[in-house]
Amino acid sequence: MSVPIKVRFAPSPTGFLHIGGVRTALFNWLFARNHGGKFILRIEDTDLSRSTEESIQEILESMRWLGLDWDEGPFRQTERQEIYSQKVEQLLAAGKAYSCYCTPEELDRKRSEAQKAGLKPKYDGTCRNLSDAPKGAPSVIRFKAPLEGSVVVEDLLRGQVVFDITELDDLIIQRTDGTPTYNFVVVVDDSEMGITHVVRGDDHLSNTPRQCLLYDALDYARPQFSHISMILGQDKARLSKRHGATSALAYRDMGYLPDAMINYLARLGWSHGDQEIFSRKELIEYFSFDSVNTSAAIFDADKLSWVNEQYIQSTPPEELAQRLEPHLVTTGVLTKDHGLNMQEIAKVIPCLKGRAKTLIEMAEKSAFFFKKQVEFDEKARSKFLTDEVKPLLEKVIIGLSALDDFSSDTIESLFKKTVEEESLKLGKLAQPVRVALTGTTVSPGIYDVILLLGKEQTLKRLRDVI
Repeated sequence: MSVPIKVRFAPSPTGFLHIGGVRTALFNWLFARNHGGKFILRIEDTDLSRSTEESIQEILESMRWLGLDWDEGPFRQTERQEIYSQKVEQLLAAGKAYSCYCTPEELDRKRSEAQKAGLKPKYDGTCRNLSDAPKGAPSVIRFKAPLEGSVVVEDLLRGQVVFDITELDDLIIQRTDGTPTYNFVVVVDDSEMGITHVVRGDDHLSNTPRQCLLYDALDYARPQFSHISMILGQDKARLSKRHGATSALAYRDMGYLPDAMINYLARLGWSHGDQEIFSRKELIEYFSFDSVNTSAAIFDADKLSWVNEQYIQSTPPEELAQRLEPHLVTTGVLTKDHGLNMQEIAKVIPCLKGRAKTLIEMAEKSAFFFKKQVEFDEKARSKFLTDEVKPLLEKVIIGLSALDDFSSDTIESLFKKTVEEESLKLGKLAQPVRVALTGTTVSPGIYDVILLLGKEQTLKRLRDVI
């Protein structure tokens, strides 16, 4: 009987959750869901000087927003100190670790001398077989790595990767203050938590041979590794702030839908034929490392906006209203205590769906509907709301007031009749009415705007302008 799949996402809480981290979490989540396995969330907070509670909460909020639910956790490494201490003692007792008393200044000097001699600046093993330890001197604990041979890593994406042991040195596994180091706790946690597959960015590949030696020394079975490619900017440099937003929650605040983000990030390095848009169910069903590319993925903001636009168009209005409402508040279209329900907000969505790539755009373009007072674009007002237009607007008021059947067809007929009688092109009437009702020259179709506002509000706004 095969062992159930168990994977983990283990971010360090030293800042926001990066887009690259989200894609790593997503691949783990999809792999677990595809195999009916478990997805574990673990917070790697052993770097006490940089880890913050604020970052932890930001990570959790990002994961919840994206719908990447976890089956166990979130575990915190700072709460597992006793386990790590036991494992350090186990290695010391077995002669597989030792105390090192070299000072930071001595290590810096050794490193500098090695570099000047053209050698790799690695620890020279001064304390490896020390018999006379200095009393009371602070010390770290180092892992006693083998001195020769090779480490063979079996990678799901890259095949067999071989590392020469002579390129490695004796890794510090416990600092002078008794706290464990990253490479050590990762091995202990992955083993103690039963992680079967370690799926992470290829920037961790260089850590893997050290970790494999620790697995072996602690009598742990090695997990299956899979190192996925990095995400690069359009200039082929590592994705960073200069390429735009890199925080998951920044995209939420910019008006992107979580399902659109998931869809887009899944396609960064993975494919299923030529399909571009996937439901979550499809992503789970189709995901396989056989279809993951080992070359670096390029982040394309325009493509993300296109994917988001597709999701805006396909999401039901009332569901979209739930996502839109916070943006209506942050853009100032509505106040926090606006009192509208989702059905009322959803009314404006159908006529804006094809006109917005983000929820921020949709919120801004819906201002004409939600705001009590029309806010005019001054250029539009001076160009279209002139004295010459007054008779036309008055004629529209009379015509609309007389309509018993207030529908798109009857409104369209009224406009056509008016321009025919005045010997005008439709735009000469539609644009002034549009500016009078919305304050701008850009809006949904004029008949849709009138229907959306309703007869009473339309007539009020036209009369206010006159």
